Amino acid sequence: MLILFTVTIFLGALLLFLVQPLVGRMLLPLLGGAPAVWNTVLVFFQAALLAGYGYAHLSTRWLGVRRQVWLHWVVMLMPLTVLPISVPAGWEPPAAGHPLGWLLATLAVVVGAPFFVVAATSPLLQRWLAASRHPQARDPYFLYAASNAGSLLALVAYPTLIEPRWRLAEQSWWWAAGYGVLVLLMTGCGLWVRPAQSAAEPVATAAAIPWRRRGRWVMLALVPCSLMLSVTTYLTADLAPIPLLWVLPLGLYLLTFVLVFARRQLVPHQWVVAAVPVVVAVLLTLLLSHELEPLWLVLGMPLVGLFVVALACHGELAADRPPAAQLTEFYFWLSAGGVLGGVFNALLAPVVFRTVLEYPLTLLAACWVLAGRPTGRSTLALDLAWAVAAGLVAVNLNQRLGPALTNEFTWRNAVVYGVPPLACLALWSRPRRFALALGAVLAVHTLLPTCADRILHEARSFFGVYRVSRSPSGQFHWLVHGSTIHGAQSCVDGYRREPLSYYTRRGPLGQAWSALPDRLKQHVAVVGLGAGGVSCYAAAGQRWTFYEIDPLVERLARDPRYFTFLRDCPAAVRVVLGDARLSLAQARDGEFGLMILDAYTSDAIPVHLLTREALALYRRKLTADGVLLFHISHRHLRLERVLGALAQDAGLACRVAAGAAPVEDEPLAEGMFASKWMVLAGDPATLAQWQNLPDWETPPPRLKTRPWTDDYASVFSVFRWR
Repeated sequence: MLILFTVTIFLGALLLFLVQPLVGRMLLPLLGGAPAVWNTVLVFFQAALLAGYGYAHLSTRWLGVRRQVWLHWVVMLMPLTVLPISVPAGWEPPAAGHPLGWLLATLAVVVGAPFFVVAATSPLLQRWLAASRHPQARDPYFLYAASNAGSLLALVAYPTLIEPRWRLAEQSWWWAAGYGVLVLLMTGCGLWVRPAQSAAEPVATAAAIPWRRRGRWVMLALVPCSLMLSVTTYLTADLAPIPLLWVLPLGLYLLTFVLVFARRQLVPHQWVVAAVPVVVAVLLTLLLSHELEPLWLVLGMPLVGLFVVALACHGELAADRPPAAQLTEFYFWLSAGGVLGGVFNALLAPVVFRTVLEYPLTLLAACWVLAGRPTGRSTLALDLAWAVAAGLVAVNLNQRLGPALTNEFTWRNAVVYGVPPLACLALWSRPRRFALALGAVLAVHTLLPTCADRILHEARSFFGVYRVSRSPSGQFHWLVHGSTIHGAQSCVDGYRREPLSYYTRRGPLGQAWSALPDRLKQHVAVVGLGAGGVSCYAAAGQRWTFYEIDPLVERLARDPRYFTFLRDCPAAVRVVLGDARLSLAQARDGEFGLMILDAYTSDAIPVHLLTREALALYRRKLTADGVLLFHISHRHLRLERVLGALAQDAGLACRVAAGAAPVEDEPLAEGMFASKWMVLAGDPATLAQWQNLPDWETPPPRLKTRPWTDDYASVFSVFRWR
């Protein structure tokens, strides 16, 4: 019967991780692609998981296993009333006010009951087995490895196998069928465990668990969860905006659970714990230096660090697991740590920190929590003294060598950024002292940036970390989100109104603008503000409406210390804040002659702005002969395939252009980038004269690309593998 329990737990975990992206995709068109929406969904699922674990713990504690089996049969039938999962017709977020309450209520109604039941599967089955006469009843924790293996499979399968093949409605029906199989398997487990448990010896009641021990469980679960989210943010936003890269941190996080709760340990736990200080010191060096080369190191080292720290923390949890009678309480506190980690990273950090500071802080917390019991007051005083000494060394090096630092890696960079954290390894045998010393070094470099730093301003919102920086020559200001430049302006008088970055006059946008008749330029809509550089094409008497989701971007674009495009624009400019699709729905039909969509260059492209339904909305807001211009300069996605399929599906004429980067000896070359654009129009005659434009051509047919809809979209299918 052990196979039955293993398969049931595996299926429960599989369903648990499949329903989360499924429901998120259902709600995306209603609320837009804001990270705040995804963060809220994440916290909801973590809280629901905690509720499921709490139910498993309290019901078995109060009722015992035999009566709890009967209760769970009833509880498993309740979600059948809401399956298959779907958002009720007519449910829409409030037109005014914050949609947080509506979103939480919708999640509770749509998926709350089935998720709650599935979340309780793993701790319940392990507790049921512990109450049986099976030889493995004394230590059923190895089944937790099967649970995380199911989660890992779902994580990989959804973007690669499920999303590219089935619409959301089909996915929902398949998920409902899987839930039915889970109910049958749980019934079989319950029928087996009831007579087995009734004939078995009563499970001995273990001693009460001290609160200090519970608190350590929470911290050992919180740190890896927070670190996983921090690494995901760091990799996908700050280093390499590669879609699906978020799968790797979460996959490694789940893999560590599989390894530590397996019957055989592949790596001795003490080796892993000993490696944590080395990994943390190297990672902190990379974070402080802001090095982006070599790419294999700056991408690989955070993943290695996450794996080592998570393996160490989860190994501590596995080694400190209580007797089987207290198994459900153990999992409850693990889940509580995960919820706190999610709340810290998803809700608090974007408000409290202006950079991804939670990443190094979590690394330091890992060293602290792995240190074990606290030391005495005299030892703590010495620990603080060492931390002060490390901070003074960092300050001295910063003041002496900081003004001479460059953006290239030199021996000065290595000394300033590498010596203090690596020197802290001398305190390796004292993890708390080591963590305090590293914390002092981090504080110095956070509060005292080097004089060579080109960053003029840095700020953070729910949508990411933005920087305004000088170009290497100092002649341009750049607006940077992660590693993607969202606008550039010349600081030289006479060139401030010159469109740069992806919007140059000789590039595809400049050519398109010259080919458009004046009647289409009278009222222009732009989705995505950036620095406002596209407004250089505006003329007096025209109206330009920008749709921007992030208020921080508008504040930066309007700050004359950094950018003056909007201030100096001769046209009437209006910025509408909010998700573009929701905001455009409020505009009058036929209002715009031209719509420029510039929201697809970063990692987390707003899929809901590239669907059949979104295209229909854009066409309603255009005049009869209006034109759509899409900026599709994405490093990792072939978005021309998506738009080509949508154009063919809607019967629209389209052309595509890829403009090359300027020659190096051009005066503004440093602020000019290669770009790719695509134009769609309802009347082919509108694009007839575009045949003479040098960079524009008719794209090849995209018969093999399935049009994206609100019910179907697959980033994996258009990923650029080379």
